[in-house]
Amino acid sequence: MSHKPLALAAQSRLINNAPLVVVCLVIVDSLHFVFARLLLPYLPPTTSAMYVLTIATVEVALFLAVWDKINFTTFRHHAWFFGGIGFLVAASTVLNYSAVAFIDPGTASLLGKMSTLFSLGFGLIWLRERFTPFQSLGAIIAVGGSFTIAFQPGEFIWAGALMVITSTFMYALHAALVKRYGHGIGLTDFFLFRLACTTVFLWLFAISQGEVRLPGWTAWLILLMAGTVDVTISRTLYYLTLRRLNLSVHTIILTLSPAAAILWTLFLFGLGPTLQQLIGGAAVIAGALMVSLGQAR
Repeated sequence: MSHKPLALAAQSRLINNAPLVVVCLVIVDSLHFVFARLLLPYLPPTTSAMYVLTIATVEVALFLAVWDKINFTTFRHHAWFFGGIGFLVAASTVLNYSAVAFIDPGTASLLGKMSTLFSLGFGLIWLRERFTPFQSLGAIIAVGGSFTIAFQPGEFIWAGALMVITSTFMYALHAALVKRYGHGIGLTDFFLFRLACTTVFLWLFAISQGEVRLPGWTAWLILLMAGTVDVTISRTLYYLTLRRLNLSVHTIILTLSPAAAILWTLFLFGLGPTLQQLIGGAAVIAGALMVSLGQAR
């Protein structure tokens, strides 16, 4: 008996339980920079990202081999699409894993909400729309908040902030491309080939930098947790909700994750944003919400 109907039924039940999905998405989305910081003492950032995505790719491939099937025709028909978004996500992940050497995970997560402006900006370009005055004000506030976080005299936070903002731009571009061109592709095939292409680019990055090395046992444990939670589970929920929720609602939900990221950072590392970073982060969140609420209206 085929396992595919069972997998589809499980997916349907998960999506129908919207509050649970939203809570789970916020929790796992908040852990991205936390895992990056946990791995920093053990491996170079590119190597960490390479192993995390490799583990996730193997997990998803094994799951599909047991519960579903892998349709390689999908990849052949959309190779350039998967290659493009794979490169964007790979570069974005390396930047994020590098940024936590300069900025704490909670502050990085706050800056990551600049994705709201980038995501909706791409939508405006493609749909030929314009920001309302309310949204324009929100955009100005968010940009001002990012400058408040980044520019602190005598510190290197600006370097980490620039990495996060660049990474956020690349990930928002990937999300916009998925939203525009990915509707005709089944979720399971899309997710596997997106992961596989991202992993290939990460291996190319690591090899070109001479940073391929074997982790120790402690690093392997963290890598396994990161690959499973931060990629396999987190991105499954991300794409499921992205396909079924309005982009503005999806963006508004994800503005909640920095609060959880700050709590994780305080608990695990004893680090927290400074007052200036909190003020800047609050401005980024407020501006993102103003833009998103304006788009929803």
